[in-house]
Amino acid sequence: MNLEQKVRDAYARIAAVDRPEVWISLRPLEDVLAEAAGVDRDAPLAGVLVAVKDNIDVAGLATTAGAPSFAYAPSGDATAVARLRAAGALVLGKTNLDQFATGLVGTRSPHGAVRHAFAPDRISGGSSSGSAVAVALGLVDVALGTDTAGSGRVPAALHGIVGVKPTRGLVPTTGVVPACRSIDCVTVFARDLDLARRTAELLTGPDGLDPLARVDEPLPAPPARPRIAVPTPEHLAGLAEGWAEAFATCVAGVRASGAEVVELDIAPLLEVAGLLYGGAFVAERTAAVGAHVAAHPELVGTDLDPTVAAIVAAGESVSAVEVFRDRERLDVLAARSRELLAGFDALLTPTTTWHPTLAEVAADPVGANSRMGRFTNFANLLDLASLAVPAGTVDGLPFGVMLTGPAFSDRSLAVLAARWANPSVDLLVVGAHLSGHPLNHQLVAAGATLVRAVRTAPQYRLFALDTAPPKPGMVRDADGASIAGEVWRLPAAGFGTFVAGLPQPMTIGTVTLEDASTVRGFLAEPAALQGAEEITGFGSWPAAQHARGPASRAVVAASAP
Repeated sequence: MNLEQKVRDAYARIAAVDRPEVWISLRPLEDVLAEAAGVDRDAPLAGVLVAVKDNIDVAGLATTAGAPSFAYAPSGDATAVARLRAAGALVLGKTNLDQFATGLVGTRSPHGAVRHAFAPDRISGGSSSGSAVAVALGLVDVALGTDTAGSGRVPAALHGIVGVKPTRGLVPTTGVVPACRSIDCVTVFARDLDLARRTAELLTGPDGLDPLARVDEPLPAPPARPRIAVPTPEHLAGLAEGWAEAFATCVAGVRASGAEVVELDIAPLLEVAGLLYGGAFVAERTAAVGAHVAAHPELVGTDLDPTVAAIVAAGESVSAVEVFRDRERLDVLAARSRELLAGFDALLTPTTTWHPTLAEVAADPVGANSRMGRFTNFANLLDLASLAVPAGTVDGLPFGVMLTGPAFSDRSLAVLAARWANPSVDLLVVGAHLSGHPLNHQLVAAGATLVRAVRTAPQYRLFALDTAPPKPGMVRDADGASIAGEVWRLPAAGFGTFVAGLPQPMTIGTVTLEDASTVRGFLAEPAALQGAEEITGFGSWPAAQHARGPASRAVVAASAP
């Protein structure tokens, strides 16, 4: 494993995608390279690249929680970050977020709204917006977020990646700026379920510092025929167009896997969800950062997001009597919820209800945000574990579902998800399907997410084909060179649809990468190369397009949809 090259490639990729709103701070490349040189290659996460939400401490980088005026220099790593580093992971930097982790949209930051990775007119989801986008764009392998109301699950669903929200207290929150201290969770994003769960496992266990940390008490593995609850139809009303149908398809897949699926009236859980922002519990946000907001009224609208400031300030008017009344109401609803879910191995729901545009959120910041948390807000108040996983696409954008279960069901949820979650195929692209190129939208429409930038083994040749839009053809040749490209991950169903529409002379074959691993990739039929200009020496299709001049680039631009 060439960790130095992997790090260099990651920084080059960060520069190439040009998404500055994803990051609040990046470590110097030289520092990460020096750390990479000392990584134990046998460590469980050796060479895994990580981004960290900027309400979690990373030694050497300021913690801002999305508010520059709040910034402080941490004395060391948060427990979760320290455990990642001890496992061989390399932290690249800190990511943008809804300020003070207050929001599910990803737009509430003085550093700018974090746009969706593949549909920049839409929101990324929050509050762990930058972390989710960094994973979806293939800038890092894993990212840490936090989740109080759904911040580690909503952006995962909107990007077709995995979001692990552990049981409350399993991952210590030492070194995390609190949103609601009693229910905050450190969460994990990854493109792969196995990597996400392995990472979460390495973060668990008391650290002797967090008074709310808990020892894991894993529940038994789910039975061969698990019982899965799903909401009754009235609770699925108001989903975005096409989402109810996508959820029904997912439920059918769960049934086909051998599970018993039972419709359940989840009204008590949804009433709990309303308490998180609509009741006295908002005062815990005031206890966390209210003093800072109150001390800087002149910064509201510049350094301090107005919507966040209003939410935080609202807790000042909550009385102790109201807190105790809502605690009592929560106790009653929690008992009803336990009774309701007894006998089920998990509750399956859509992760969120819609995927708004940036303009829609700007027009109604509070209302748009409140729609996002219908199925996520109740989990931490009820001490439940949750796992968000991809479940296909609707109109070319990811659709996600969520498994929720009792405390300490974390491993069981992962086992259940692995039984029916969409299998995926990795595909190497080297030409018109690359990010920013004319046919990339076809990959996105098939549900693909970017995994990483790569190079092939030095045994391929590249030719410029006479096609519209212009595209290259790659063939294997022992006397060839290494060609740059990208690996994209498609749901198996999306891969089948994508390949079925592949025009001649393109074909799909097995390609060897420079690290000796293999992946499915675009190749060309040899007959198509007769008379084609060889461009192997440029090392990549974008480099060849640039070198061949403005006329070539104009043809590409004119071909874009």
